[in-house]
Amino acid sequence: MNSRSWALLGATFVSIVYGATFTLAKDVMPEYVQPYGLILIRVLGACLLFWFVSLFVKQQKIHLKDFPRIVVAAFFGVAFNQLTFFKGLIYTSPISASVIMVTAPIIVLILSAILLKERIFLRKIIGVLIGLTGATVLILYGKSIGDAPNANWGNFLVFVNASSYGVYLILVKPIAAKYSPLTFIKWIYTFGLLYVLPFGFSELSVVNWSTMPTVIYFEIGYLIVFTTFLAYLINLSAIRILKPTTLSVFIYLQPFFASIIAIGLGKDSLNEIKVISALLIFIGVFLVTQKSKVRN
Repeated sequence: MNSRSWALLGATFVSIVYGATFTLAKDVMPEYVQPYGLILIRVLGACLLFWFVSLFVKQQKIHLKDFPRIVVAAFFGVAFNQLTFFKGLIYTSPISASVIMVTAPIIVLILSAILLKERIFLRKIIGVLIGLTGATVLILYGKSIGDAPNANWGNFLVFVNASSYGVYLILVKPIAAKYSPLTFIKWIYTFGLLYVLPFGFSELSVVNWSTMPTVIYFEIGYLIVFTTFLAYLINLSAIRILKPTTLSVFIYLQPFFASIIAIGLGKDSLNEIKVISALLIFIGVFLVTQKSKVRN
């Protein structure tokens, strides 16, 4: 496979990882760890992993002029992004949250045209809208809010998270082309750790580790290694090859995989609506990821 095919495969893998995250994070929060405490665990664990792995690869020096962009990217891609997502997930359901996330491709589409002067093809616009339709149908007719205590507020926070992630993709695109992913992701998470430390320290300090079931330890480990370390690393590798608009549309796969995982765990069931939604999502992703005559 060529590099573009690997990038698309990596983006699909990340969507599967995030699809499981919605359910696993709800298992951990808030019964065992409060949201900001979990974010601190996640960011600290991933930060240590990034720095450790970077010791075994060739080092690149980051130009001082690129640090301001890294500092801002850390805010939108690590701190603000995760603080709003995990807090929102407390109030809404996993599937609802995963579907709200699909607003990100539209945000990225608009920002790419404005900030990166990216040419937006009609095919991409149609693909984004078809994928959005499929994801919307999935939440309106699927298993959505459930016993969520304050779904509107939770959904709003997840929407803010989606917007923040869209801004992050735009910010990292220029520097992703200049450096290897490990070179600057360790700095993004270092600055991100400084951002989230004041929010998460008090909640982390009251966690009762001795009464925590073993399965919760494994789920926290998944959130650190897969959802954070691997997912961010793969996304940064993919964005070196793909445009932000193309990469962001893989968010449409998250509610699909979230539903599949929920069905596999016996927490949801398959019906015609979910099948139709899945087809619309895949058609949308296919249209956006098809390579145009102009570099895509």
